[in-house]
Amino acid sequence: MNTVAAIYFDGKTSRLYRVEFSVIGDTAYVREITNDLHEGITRSCPLTELRVSERTRHAPRKVTFSDGAYLEITDHATFNTMLGNTGYQDSTVVQLQQSWTGTLFALAGTVIVLTLGYMYGLPAASRVVAFATPVSVERKLGDGMLDFLDKHIFKPSVLPAARQEELSARFQRLRPPRGDSPTYHLVFRKSTIGPNAFALPSGDIIVTDEIIKLMNDDEAIMGVLAHELGHLHERHLTRRIIQSSAVGATATLLFGDVSAVVANIPTLMLDLKYSRDAETEADDYAMKMLDANGIAREHLAVAFEKLDALAPGMSPYLSSHPAGSDRVMRIRGYDRGRSSDKTEP
Repeated sequence: MNTVAAIYFDGKTSRLYRVEFSVIGDTAYVREITNDLHEGITRSCPLTELRVSERTRHAPRKVTFSDGAYLEITDHATFNTMLGNTGYQDSTVVQLQQSWTGTLFALAGTVIVLTLGYMYGLPAASRVVAFATPVSVERKLGDGMLDFLDKHIFKPSVLPAARQEELSARFQRLRPPRGDSPTYHLVFRKSTIGPNAFALPSGDIIVTDEIIKLMNDDEAIMGVLAHELGHLHERHLTRRIIQSSAVGATATLLFGDVSAVVANIPTLMLDLKYSRDAETEADDYAMKMLDANGIAREHLAVAFEKLDALAPGMSPYLSSHPAGSDRVMRIRGYDRGRSSDKTEP
């Protein structure tokens, strides 16, 4: 006979009973330990009607009866011997949880799933969601953004109005590489952050006086504007928001709310990777747009060379952009494995 001390609860009251739990053959018995060893609770049932909790290092093991009554057992060694004698075996999941090898395999599997989801699943899902989002909703994301930038970063453009109209009209005449061009509005500003151009969710494409002066080449300016139009056409802004939100939610789930800073570190790192991908895609869009309008890609390559020369080794765009030298090589077709010369305009 296998016997172990236990605490019994009848599932109806909070009263605690100190009992002996024993197994004879295929039947389990519970007998309350009393002073005279004769009075108290006694019950029995087939082993098949009992449910045993998972094995843990410190917490009591729990044996539950079909009517909701249960036992708590703290003598793990004796109880494990009893289970072994009855032929009981933990489930495969529990066995893996108790095994360092199983734990390491589970950890490796989790890392692989998260990595593949980040690299392939999340970008694909965000693209589907972004293109299913109405343009009107995307435009609302940028409401008030230009006003904020005008208060803190930009000043009114000193570029003559005639020059602004000339550049706007020239870009408007360019044919997009595919389909209709997304609705956009060129905005000219003088900037405290130097030569730059970027698109906002509102559809505004901001061009600074400084970048126009730096380019000193209207064809190069057209290439830069085509790049920014590519961001709008490919819905990069919405896709980035979706991706950042998903990564942020996952980071919060993994790290909890202990430190918002710690949780945001992986969010920032992953978001920068997605931004590089978006920049490469926008570069492709710009090259195809230049091709479609008979403008040599060399103008775009020279534009990035000029921008990269302002800060060697780093594009003066955000640091999330690909290195300027890499972009120039790709535009000129030196990177044969990824050269857009092999794609149709």
